[in-house]
Amino acid sequence: MLENFFKLKENGTDVKTEVVAGITTFMTMAYILAVNPSILSASGMDSNAILVATAIASFIGCLAMALLANYPFALAPGLGLNAYFAYTVCGSMGYTWNFALLAVFVEGIIFIILSVTNVREAIFNAIPFQLKKGISVGIGLFVAFIGLQNANLVVDGATLVEIVDFTENFHTVGISALLALVGLVIISVLYVKNVKGSILIGIVATWIIGIICQLTGVYQIDVEAGFFSLIPSWSSFDVTAIGTTFMKCFDLSGNNVNLFDFFAIMCAFLFVDMFDTLGTLIGVANKANMLDENGKLPRVKQALLADAIATSIGAVLGTSTTTTFVESSSGVAEGGRTGLASVVTGILFLVAIVFAPVFITIPSFATASALIFVGFLMVSAVTEIDFNDFTEAIPAYLCLLCMTLMYSISEGIAIGVISYVIINVICGHRKKITPLMYVLAVLFVLKYIFL
Repeated sequence: MLENFFKLKENGTDVKTEVVAGITTFMTMAYILAVNPSILSASGMDSNAILVATAIASFIGCLAMALLANYPFALAPGLGLNAYFAYTVCGSMGYTWNFALLAVFVEGIIFIILSVTNVREAIFNAIPFQLKKGISVGIGLFVAFIGLQNANLVVDGATLVEIVDFTENFHTVGISALLALVGLVIISVLYVKNVKGSILIGIVATWIIGIICQLTGVYQIDVEAGFFSLIPSWSSFDVTAIGTTFMKCFDLSGNNVNLFDFFAIMCAFLFVDMFDTLGTLIGVANKANMLDENGKLPRVKQALLADAIATSIGAVLGTSTTTTFVESSSGVAEGGRTGLASVVTGILFLVAIVFAPVFITIPSFATASALIFVGFLMVSAVTEIDFNDFTEAIPAYLCLLCMTLMYSISEGIAIGVISYVIINVICGHRKKITPLMYVLAVLFVLKYIFL
């Protein structure tokens, strides 16, 4: 049954590989169950309700991706937009979380329309092949940078970022960074030796070593600094709390709605979500060799539609924009090639509602090792960029550079598209620029002016 539905043999995989891939993806993105409630609760929402909404929205998104597109891409409420939701819309702008959820819901509906009418698919296909390679490499660097930060290996400093001082606060920051390096070595060695499930094994092994360090006093708990117990514990959890946010996006009482503000907020959600998703699909699909010879992704329309549906349903449940996660690349690195991996990830998000206290105990330094290694796997696509054609290579370079240093997939794509159009127009290569690329370049410029 699974073979026929997900076409496992056709995609060169099997049930065991897909299950391991799904678990690996979940392990690397389970942090969202803890982080999303922490951020969105600043808007006044109940943290328990947010966690349940996050888990259910992720399950629905993963299931939609599996059933509609049969891809191993996992979805969950994204970072960045949840901060914009809580701290800008509900913070500095003073709107209620109900208002913000409505903006997310409307954005999702627009996404559904754009997906059904092939607009988003056309945008995906309009991005030049070499620029897509740059996006893939950029996401690899971006993922690795996230991993370095989660591991506390890279910290704030006089030069904006610098290596951590292992000796200062050794029992918290220092040991976490050291354990992340240990995990990276474990994953690397297992991967080189072609051990199946090397990334997942590395995450679990690093977690276990961390627990041993806690039991022996090497790792010490400091809740105020963000260093929690690594030992899973059971605690009561109120699942019914979701009733405080479910369908509340349609309740605008207490808001003095400014239509211009609503439009601007909705467009901000729309732009970032659209190009974050497009970038992630390009990067992860490229790593899995799913792009055809023209750089197009089969069933991209269905994949984008799944993302759009998840966004709208997530808003109804009570969470910010649900999007495709770059951490899906960790599952792809384990061999995940079909929607079965997404189903496994989605089911684990549902299970996490009951066992949330256990899953949110997974330390960031353990998953950071996986992200750093996956970054290496994705950066390998840099060899496919044609550096002999400067009109293609320079925009790809600017894209991957800005994506990492500006800490945003959508910003990297924006700079890549704008530079591609400008450089090729000035150099007299107008014929290879599609009309849609001109439109995208203008829209990105307008975004920087008005949003």
